[in-house]
Amino acid sequence: MKKGRALSLLSGGLDSLLATRLIMDQGIEVVGLHFITPFFGYQKKGQEARYRERWRALHGIDTRIIDVSDEYLRILRNPRYGYGKNFNPCVDCKIFLFSRARDMMAEEKADFLVSGEVLGQRPMSQRRDTMRIVERDSGTEGFLLRPLCARFMKPTRAELEGIVDREKLLAITGRGRKPQMELAERMGIRHYPAPAGGCLLTDPEMAERIRKFFNQSPQATINEVLLLQVGRHFQLSEDVHLVVGRREEENERLMELSREGDTLLRVHGIPGPLGLLRGRTDAEGLRLAGSIVARYSKAKDQDRVEVHYGEAGEAFSSPLFVTPASEEQIAGLRF
Repeated sequence: MKKGRALSLLSGGLDSLLATRLIMDQGIEVVGLHFITPFFGYQKKGQEARYRERWRALHGIDTRIIDVSDEYLRILRNPRYGYGKNFNPCVDCKIFLFSRARDMMAEEKADFLVSGEVLGQRPMSQRRDTMRIVERDSGTEGFLLRPLCARFMKPTRAELEGIVDREKLLAITGRGRKPQMELAERMGIRHYPAPAGGCLLTDPEMAERIRKFFNQSPQATINEVLLLQVGRHFQLSEDVHLVVGRREEENERLMELSREGDTLLRVHGIPGPLGLLRGRTDAEGLRLAGSIVARYSKAKDQDRVEVHYGEAGEAFSSPLFVTPASEEQIAGLRF
């Protein structure tokens, strides 16, 4: 066999791990490409070295962690092939990620690409006709190898040129997971996530919130998308949005995501959530925000609650006295 080098699209899920290992086990050098956006993998941002070391220690895979957030947001606004069941542009997502991987081949001196896709596993993006569209539109025809279902596909260049032994590739198809789990056991792979999917855009509740926000704000930023993933959300007016933390770690996350012009609110002297108010509002809107924050604090049964507020980056120095909001008052404001 000829020696070769491959780039593997490594999502972190079981299928991509198995596909990568199958090629590595043929003596081929493989570099894993792990793309991240605010919708998948973003917790690795700023901790790339730690995650790379973890993949190396657990699976022997050298990886590159690549943030493609800005480009991904542009695709999400207007995907050519539309959305899946929720707000997931699965076909356009694959085309984009495979195109990025293709563009890296020369730099990484790679002969071919590897994907963990399984024919028939996903109803939108892993049909045979869709997989061909993805190859065509991403410019990867002939050198995109799918080791788990390769025996159902046409041979790729890597197989025809003797870099990969096709006889050692698999013929897995359909939505079942038993063959992959049995293979993982034989390979000694035990540390992998459950097969529920790691993309927030496939989660019905989160996808609907993101869809609504994009309809209102087509030019949504990374900061805004990350904010949508934290806490309880309320639309106080067309341009005013309130987020209320549910736990202390969410309060801390809201502090991190606050930006100039935001107003932060907190009940004075009593444990409770942090509120982040974004958008210009008047005194009445500020009082409404304060009453909602008080509603989720330990002062929710009091008649009069002192709430302190201040602009992001400043002290909570301004007092506000409110009555905690009732469920009836806030029901129509939930976002």
